[in-house]
Amino acid sequence: MTKVFASILNADLAHLADVSTVVADAGADYLHYDVMDGCFVDNLSFGLPVLQSLKRCASLPIDVHLMIKEPLRFVKRFAEAGADMISFHIESDSDISKTISVIHACGLPCGLAVSPDTPLEQLYPILPLLNDNDYILLMTVYPGWGSQKFMEEVLQKIRALSAHLKAEHRNLHIQVDGGIQAETAARCREAGADYMVSGTYIVNAENPQAAVASLRER
Repeated sequence: MTKVFASILNADLAHLADVSTVVADAGADYLHYDVMDGCFVDNLSFGLPVLQSLKRCASLPIDVHLMIKEPLRFVKRFAEAGADMISFHIESDSDISKTISVIHACGLPCGLAVSPDTPLEQLYPILPLLNDNDYILLMTVYPGWGSQKFMEEVLQKIRALSAHLKAEHRNLHIQVDGGIQAETAARCREAGADYMVSGTYIVNAENPQAAVASLRER
């Protein structure tokens, strides 16, 4: 079943509590919380204090996406601050196996994020470290900025990963993030993705409920 993750990266930061209520009422399944450190990506975003505050007022579980250079240093703290699931980039500087182990030790699903230019061959040897219902985040834009154009070439990567998971009998989810709206979501679902991250398309919509529903339609 398709799950919708409402990204708050480009939301009105002065009213995040209200935004979280709007997207929950619209039918989103999760909030998507992007963390950027200005090193791994050339941008800065939210940190631990904002997550702690958001957790107190949000009714939806929070999916934390770490776009940071050393995720291993911070995953436990983000779990303690309120993350309900955590993804980190395989291109980061942290030991991948140790980072996965810490996320699992915190009792959370783990996601492996993959930037558009990273070959899937770098991902495949890591998959045995994941548990059932963990997830792979295939970025459909370059990480670091919201409101980018969907990269068509990632569709083939989604298809290849979906086929690989089926062949290996792995029960993992495929999440996509970047330029996701009704049309691109439909193409990603057809290719094998089931977790849709969408920001501006939902939070700036005149009808957020219709926007969320359109990401699920088949």
